[in-house]
Amino acid sequence: MMDRRTKLSILLMSGCQALMNSTTSIMISSAALASLVLLGDDKSLATLPVTAVVTGTALATIPASLFMRRVGRKPGFLAGVLIGISGAAICSYAIWVASFWLFAFGAIFVGMSTAFGNYYRFAAIDIAGNKNRSKAVSYVLAGGVIAGFLGPQIASHSKDLFAPFLYLGSYLSIIILGLLALIFLSFVKIPKMVIPDHETAQRPLSEIVRQPTFIVAVLSAMIGYGVMSLVMTATPLAMVGCGHQPSDSFNVISWHVVAMFGPSFFTGSLISRYGEYKIIILGALLGLGSVTVSLMGLELANFYIALVLLGLSWNFMFIGGTTLVATTYRPSETAKVQGLNDFLVFGTVATASLMSGQLQERFGWDVVNLGALPLLGFVILLALWSMRSQRRRAPAA
Repeated sequence: MMDRRTKLSILLMSGCQALMNSTTSIMISSAALASLVLLGDDKSLATLPVTAVVTGTALATIPASLFMRRVGRKPGFLAGVLIGISGAAICSYAIWVASFWLFAFGAIFVGMSTAFGNYYRFAAIDIAGNKNRSKAVSYVLAGGVIAGFLGPQIASHSKDLFAPFLYLGSYLSIIILGLLALIFLSFVKIPKMVIPDHETAQRPLSEIVRQPTFIVAVLSAMIGYGVMSLVMTATPLAMVGCGHQPSDSFNVISWHVVAMFGPSFFTGSLISRYGEYKIIILGALLGLGSVTVSLMGLELANFYIALVLLGLSWNFMFIGGTTLVATTYRPSETAKVQGLNDFLVFGTVATASLMSGQLQERFGWDVVNLGALPLLGFVILLALWSMRSQRRRAPAA
């Protein structure tokens, strides 16, 4: 059970998560399309700003963790939001002056802000306690449901506000979302990251990462997020290329984001009942279903169903991996393990988003989806192997 103050703080963290994910969904749903306006003939670079976002996240992940370790979660979150506001301002100016490379540069700062915000889920564990970790993570990530409707719709309805500067309104709106996040954070109470005296000794990372549980947890998050990025980043380009309207792609991304975060209301309960491994496997199977639907046709319904399944896949694989990795480190090892975990995850996402544009431009939508198959299959086999190994060790223990 959580007291009223704890519930309020988690609710506010969920609101911050919603605002952060709204920013991300604005970038994902509009950055590639905005790039088509800013670019010349080489459209293969259209997904570069999305890659810049994820690259900024990957580069800032470990510094963000260490910074918060030194000054605390709350000051770190506030600093992250300010960085995001700065990035959105650069992107807005880049659209005003029609500079693609300045737009990509500003996207890096938006990504760096996300690196700080990605620790909202770990802060929820600090607030709620380890006993309630799966539910706390789920409740915070559930804030993304709001982002599913808010972000793409903001991008869609604001893109023409400052015509002929298409999408300028979308990026100015990110600044407003950042200001709201600053207000939410001012009321959040996050416990200090205290290291118990009896656990001050830290194991080397090489010892921690050799744990089978750590390997499964991180690879689940890496592949779940990477596959989602690979397919989702290419979706707006694929849909427009197939003759669908940009507004259709905004709606598809909207329902995709809802599917990403909607199950978070009960994912924690499912993990508590069935365990992380089974939820991770279920997520990978849903990912295979998404690929299958994508390969069956290019109708609007195919994009809707495939992206919804992809969102569900991400939810189970990412939350399952996040809660599982939290069992592999001591309190004194929190900063470096969480930093390494997110660095690996978002390094994978950056690579996937960059490959997405190249694959879509050169080989098409089917190849983008086929690239996900071996990765999802590998996660299923790895999770099954780990579950079987645990059963064998249990009687001996």
